[in-house]
Amino acid sequence: MINLRSVYKVIGSLLFIEAFILFVCFVMAFSYGEDDAMAFIISVAITLFVAFILKYLGRASNNSLSRRDAYLVVTLSWIVFSLFGTLPFTFSGYIPNFTDAYFENMSGFTTTGATILDNVEALPHALLFWRSITQWIGGLGIVFFTVALLPSMVGGSVKVFAAEATGPIKTKLAPKLSTSAKWILSVYLVLTVACMGSYMFFGMNWFDALNYAMTSTATGGFSTHNSSTEFFHSPAIEYMCTLFCFLSGVNFTLLYVSVAKLRIRDLFRNSEFKFYIFLISIFSLFIMLELIFRRGYDVEPAFRSGIFQVVSFITTTGLFNDDAGQWPHVTWVILAICMFMGACSGSTSGGVKCIRGVMLLKTIRNEFRQILHPNAVLPLKIDKTNIPYQKRGTLLAFVTMYLILCVLASFALMVAHIDSTNSITIILSCLGNVGPTLGLEIGPTMSWNILPNYIKWICALMMLVGRLEIFSVLVILTPEFWKKN
Repeated sequence: MINLRSVYKVIGSLLFIEAFILFVCFVMAFSYGEDDAMAFIISVAITLFVAFILKYLGRASNNSLSRRDAYLVVTLSWIVFSLFGTLPFTFSGYIPNFTDAYFENMSGFTTTGATILDNVEALPHALLFWRSITQWIGGLGIVFFTVALLPSMVGGSVKVFAAEATGPIKTKLAPKLSTSAKWILSVYLVLTVACMGSYMFFGMNWFDALNYAMTSTATGGFSTHNSSTEFFHSPAIEYMCTLFCFLSGVNFTLLYVSVAKLRIRDLFRNSEFKFYIFLISIFSLFIMLELIFRRGYDVEPAFRSGIFQVVSFITTTGLFNDDAGQWPHVTWVILAICMFMGACSGSTSGGVKCIRGVMLLKTIRNEFRQILHPNAVLPLKIDKTNIPYQKRGTLLAFVTMYLILCVLASFALMVAHIDSTNSITIILSCLGNVGPTLGLEIGPTMSWNILPNYIKWICALMMLVGRLEIFSVLVILTPEFWKKN
């Protein structure tokens, strides 16, 4: 059975972290003298109160988690974090509707970046910072972030990491998970600080630079301006944003080994990274040519818009420097493929992940060879590592389940009289944690506020399912999960 005491203890511990972050936002609100300070201090008090109750209920815990407990803890952590994250929005009155507030927070923590806010610039500084920091924490993962900072707070951290980590192949930098987590966190911090520094160098003030750096490296997409990076009218900022979103879409373990240990060649020998580079190059070139010949763009703006949007969509960031809704419709197909595929495993991006794309292509190649040589035993190797049949079965199940969810959820949106293009790309956006969508009713630069409330709940669920890679959430809904044995 489920070890509820351990579950209470872990979630209670995580809520203390959230209360601390909310308190930091209160300090910012107080220093700016804005009207959301009281909302944050009330949120801190309520979050701390519930955290103490959960810690009390889990006081006799043996601090161990089974695999079943780990999946429950991870899923509940994201749900509970998003629930308490609604408090400052609702108490301040800036998002009084609970459904909208929950949608905004789930979009933040899952780094989706879809928003129901029609006027982001109306928010005070602390609420803007809260939106950005939810994405920055969610980029690595709520529990993973805690394991990196305070490993003693989460028992059974190896099982919890397995339930929250992205990609079919898990790699560690060190024998101890907490050590690996700290090294990966250090890569994340370096990227964030470097990104913030580059934004400030090219003209952003410190507040905008901090917020855009957090959402760029988290590949989240929340911004402090309605027109996103287009607000600054700065090609240099757009190129810097493209660079750091691209780097944040690379496997962090691979980045650490390649850069910190000066083994750059390992980066360009990696099959997933090469596939990632190939997709960005070919898609950016195609869109650039479309913009030049069919929309009359000059070469440099066409290149900049093309590569910015491709990197933004494939890394599932969702920032924009142009309105892709006005582009030729064939470019929408390219951007939809980017939404589906995503960047590399072990990064902050969403989507299916490039490693699965590589595995699928090699599986298809093996099938053709098997037809010609029926008795041959054909291994599936990724960078000299043999992929066992169990992983291949998991790959097939994942892609199949991803497509089934896309079809079913898209159908639910069509029943709500949302056009087919929007319905499909909204669900692709939610499952891939992308943010923007493509269509006439809700374009890539628009808010999702016009959606009915029950559709927003479906979208929030799809964001969670996509961020935790489907099975970590759906396994909890199976009867087998709740059986004693």
